[in-house]
Amino acid sequence: MERRARRLPKLLTLLQLLLCGGCPRVGGCNETRMLEMLSRCGKAFVDAMCKVDARKWCDLSAFIVHYESFTSCTQVETTVAGCYWPNAPAQGFITGIHRQFFSNCILDETHWEDLPDELLILLIAGPVLLTVAMAGLVVWCSRRTDQQL
Repeated sequence: MERRARRLPKLLTLLQLLLCGGCPRVGGCNETRMLEMLSRCGKAFVDAMCKVDARKWCDLSAFIVHYESFTSCTQVETTVAGCYWPNAPAQGFITGIHRQFFSNCILDETHWEDLPDELLILLIAGPVLLTVAMAGLVVWCSRRTDQQL
């Protein structure tokens, strides 16, 4: 069942490309129809998200299939309405869905601190001195073999 749910948006997109070439119609964008169709996509997404535990709304793996279907639905319906995707009204609609479900999802930002200066000096000077020592060893060994010849 889940496999079919994953294939459906791809099949819809393929069907759209075959039937209309994936391009908006020459007649122009019918924003009213587009927004009506987007609300259907949004309702389907809301219904799917209600089945997901609210504590997992910030866990992408818990709802990625539903989100992919939502994205594909908005793309197909926007194109069918003769509009380009994404566009300002569609983006506003998608942003509203994001605010509804993902406004509390805050990334835990790690506060990075600089290393103490003493440790930083050692970490920089160590490889530099090691490089100089290795270069000196190579020169010393090459002179030694030159003297033996």
